[in-house]
Amino acid sequence: MAYLFDPPPQPALPVFGTDLLFPVRRIWCVGRNYAEHAREMGHDPDREPPFFFAKPADAIVASGSTIPFPMATEDLHHEIELVVAIGQGGVAIDAERALDHVFGYAVGLDMTRRDRQAEAKRLARPWEMGKAFDRSAPMSAIAPASRIGHPVRGAIVLAVNGEIRQAGDLAQQIWSVAETIAHLSRLVELAPGDLIMTGTPAGVGPVRPGDRLEGRIEAVGELAVTYAAT
Repeated sequence: MAYLFDPPPQPALPVFGTDLLFPVRRIWCVGRNYAEHAREMGHDPDREPPFFFAKPADAIVASGSTIPFPMATEDLHHEIELVVAIGQGGVAIDAERALDHVFGYAVGLDMTRRDRQAEAKRLARPWEMGKAFDRSAPMSAIAPASRIGHPVRGAIVLAVNGEIRQAGDLAQQIWSVAETIAHLSRLVELAPGDLIMTGTPAGVGPVRPGDRLEGRIEAVGELAVTYAAT
């Protein structure tokens, strides 16, 4: 059997310090995992079970890229996040062993068409058109856990055109990485190549054509992308 047309390239991220690529299978995202961000979005940040949404693997954009401003939005927002790269799959993973399933970590941006997301919320519709659009997941190279360990605290910062917009700490997460993996693995079977975006701290805000976004997470890495001017 042959493909009807050539399949698209496999989405992948570089592995820091090597010439290897991490093939990306799926991208799962945790909603409202920092208390201050939950409050700024109008929600009570109690410790209810985490909820998840998805982005397509081909939404990934490499750090250093200049990308077109997305269509169909007048209110694009930035959300900087710690990204977890799964290296070993499983179902119903215990939180105590969850970090054994992590290959490494990256810096990511959950770019959001906030107007589309707000409309979906108002109409009780799915979020895909607000979250899962083209080039909505810029990401850095993956830093292997064997090199950096498993960060549980450390600064997470995003600047737009040199001005700091988001500044938090990984320790402010409502659900830890291990707890998030445990919850998600009871909803879907995790597999090598899956990525988990773990939520964003407070300070989300608008992005305009021509803006340069620079993010960093202490001990994990740095990320920079520029939106083309129209």
